Amino acid sequence: MSNKKSIIRDNGCKPCSVCCKLIHNDHINKEIFRLVFMYTGAAPRAGQFFMVKPKRSSVFLGRPISVAAWKQSAESSTLTFLIALRGKGTREMASMRIGDEAELIGPLGNAWADFLPPLQNSRNKPMALVGGGIGIAPINALLGESPGQTFDLYAGFKTGFSGNEEKNALMDAALVNSKKIIIASEDGKSGEKGLITGFLEPEKYAAVCACGPEPMLKAVAAKCRAAGVPCFISMERRMACGVGACLGCTVKTVHGNRRCCADGPIFNAEDINND
Repeated sequence: MSNKKSIIRDNGCKPCSVCCKLIHNDHINKEIFRLVFMYTGAAPRAGQFFMVKPKRSSVFLGRPISVAAWKQSAESSTLTFLIALRGKGTREMASMRIGDEAELIGPLGNAWADFLPPLQNSRNKPMALVGGGIGIAPINALLGESPGQTFDLYAGFKTGFSGNEEKNALMDAALVNSKKIIIASEDGKSGEKGLITGFLEPEKYAAVCACGPEPMLKAVAAKCRAAGVPCFISMERRMACGVGACLGCTVKTVHGNRRCCADGPIFNAEDINND
């Protein structure tokens, strides 16, 4: 499990390729599962991701998965991922057994903290975190990384929770560290009925951080723009290398094309070109 090799990115960071042992795998619902690995690499920051591939795999490339939690103790460290079932690569991860190993390349990308320090005490207002579906994962990581900070959480889902166990699994750090939690589901089975963007009032906040489906991100960014509130979004793109070499995860910005893996995945929403 200590098998590491450095991978040098063009921005000077040195993520590692680490072989990690799986210690927990559970299916939270039909679409989302949770993996926990023993981890020996560099400490990740909330918002960053790893390229994950089971050691026994029929796919050539790993899949980009955001960190949902990182916990360190004197004896060991663990990495937690919340993963949506979307294709062959994620199905292989979902079928992993306790004790199986996976290659984790990372931590990769930028972090929420790269954008937030100047804003955390501004205007004496809290910050809003908006998570849609599996986008709750990097939001959980930010909440777990920021004890003592004041955050309100807006969490949106297509369908309501099947019970408290599912709710607790999806919103681990959120339930502990959020000052206020607003939940919405499109079917109305949990929380408010409707899209979570309909309940967000950006003018109440110093800044808004969001991760989720692209239509949700566009709606959040539009409301923040109208209210004059800074908005930072975690983008999702298909990735091949994860380190900025292949240029396959382009994000169009007002400053030209940027790489979601190396220049993101977090961007200032004002920089995104939606034309």
